[in-house]
Amino acid sequence: MTLYDLINRGSDIPAVAERAIRYRCLRASGNRLIPPEGEVYRTIESAAPVASSDVVGVSITNSGDLPSFFRLLELAGIPRRSADRMIGKHPLVVGGNGGFANPEVLADYVDVVALGEGETSMVELIRTVHSAQRAGVSRDAVLEELSRIPGLYVPAMYDCELLPGGGVAAVRPRSPRVPAKVRPQYLEMGELHAAHFVAPISNGKRGVVVPTLGCRWACHFCTLGVPPFRQAPVELLEAYLEELEKHGIAQVVVSSATFTQYGKRYALLDRLREHALRMDGKATTIIGSIRADELSSRYLDAVSQLGDTGHFFTELKLGGPRGIVTIAPEFAAPDLVRIFNKTMTTQRVHRSIDLLRENEHFAHIMLYFIVGAPGETAADRRAIAEYAVDIFRRFNRKNGTVILKLQQFMPEPGTVGQRLPMADPTLTSRHVEEIREHLCDLVGGETYERNYRVVWEESSRLLLESVCLRGDRRIGQVLETLHDAGTDPGKLSGQRLRQALAAHGLDHRRYLRRLNPHEPVPWEAVNDVDREQEIRLMAELDRRAAEAAERGTSVVT
Repeated sequence: MTLYDLINRGSDIPAVAERAIRYRCLRASGNRLIPPEGEVYRTIESAAPVASSDVVGVSITNSGDLPSFFRLLELAGIPRRSADRMIGKHPLVVGGNGGFANPEVLADYVDVVALGEGETSMVELIRTVHSAQRAGVSRDAVLEELSRIPGLYVPAMYDCELLPGGGVAAVRPRSPRVPAKVRPQYLEMGELHAAHFVAPISNGKRGVVVPTLGCRWACHFCTLGVPPFRQAPVELLEAYLEELEKHGIAQVVVSSATFTQYGKRYALLDRLREHALRMDGKATTIIGSIRADELSSRYLDAVSQLGDTGHFFTELKLGGPRGIVTIAPEFAAPDLVRIFNKTMTTQRVHRSIDLLRENEHFAHIMLYFIVGAPGETAADRRAIAEYAVDIFRRFNRKNGTVILKLQQFMPEPGTVGQRLPMADPTLTSRHVEEIREHLCDLVGGETYERNYRVVWEESSRLLLESVCLRGDRRIGQVLETLHDAGTDPGKLSGQRLRQALAAHGLDHRRYLRRLNPHEPVPWEAVNDVDREQEIRLMAELDRRAAEAAERGTSVVT
């Protein structure tokens, strides 16, 4: 939405931006979307065929959703392989967002990947493509020119020396004119477009404000701390709420995982309270997760005055009062909290629960935990269930709910933990059941059904993540094979994935293993993680595993 607004407001940018969505008229058939007979996939604004665009941007939030790339290009009628597209005849296909954290998976299919914040790099891309079309410049020449724009990664400009079974031995630019490293671009406050902080378009029911970008903390498994921390001018957010009121838009989403770090949070909460009053009690405020070590009674009092509050995940799933606070301890074992550079100690979480207990407006607590981290033991998993019971008893809300939102450990490219072993989703599913069963044993089935929930992502998407986060260019070919076979990504089994990998000479275990600190990663051209930090993290986890082995405890390796 930032780029959409920037391009359409910029009189000096030789382009207009339009949107294409999943329309109701599209029919789902297996893993494909089919338009009505005789129709083509069109944009919203001018109803132009998407394939007639000069540039098509594909934003994928999660790497497990990368198979949708093939479905979207097929729907639009755009050749799926980059080498089969021609400048001036086919759109330049640009990928972005978190799904492209490892841009190598779709290296043969995407022309360019925009890293970081794309205002500057994408405007330069548009101007370059516009000039190339007018001058009749070749595709290869255009791609090489684009590769020199900071923040743009052009896979075709790099050669990868692939290893048998999976992984790479080296990644090299094809020309001295191409940079060996491409780094994401992050903008200073004065360079940020307003749409970074307020959604310029609404569906008439919901508005979105983004008070913060980035995070002041840098946990070793999280990408939030990668971009620099920046804060929205509160005057911009207040003016936006005024516009929402003019249009009768009642629901406001505060989209920020670090809202409690926002310096003007109380001024914004006061303005949101006014918004709720002006909407005659029909307003809903949805706030993302917060850090327990940043919680205060003042914050809770301010939130409790907003009227109806909720959370994206729970707003349609909870009866009664929807006041909910989400807290992410991530690990129940204190030493894992420390090793992964988390500050969410049990003491700090307890302090937050004590504050919540005194505020009657909050009835539900969601706890995020990671399962399958290196060095994890069965006792660590049982401790997650015990942690939930401890929190519920401390919260002392008879009709309250404690929700365990379990997430598999997935080493993200660009984080200190990127080389750690990838948990097998099939094994993690069993571990989740262990946690659920232990929780039931602790509290009894009736209490569990009334006051607890254990939520776990589907294993099919996590299977895809396990290869897409760690994969080289051959993984894209595997995804293409699965797509052509009509495989539904939501029903992918471990056996079917291993068969598809084997057909391309690949071994799933090569992508699950721990990577040596000195071997290249497939995304080496965009990798700038501090190697010494990686080595220190691995050493600490190795020591923990050795100590567990001495005690005769089995660990995740």
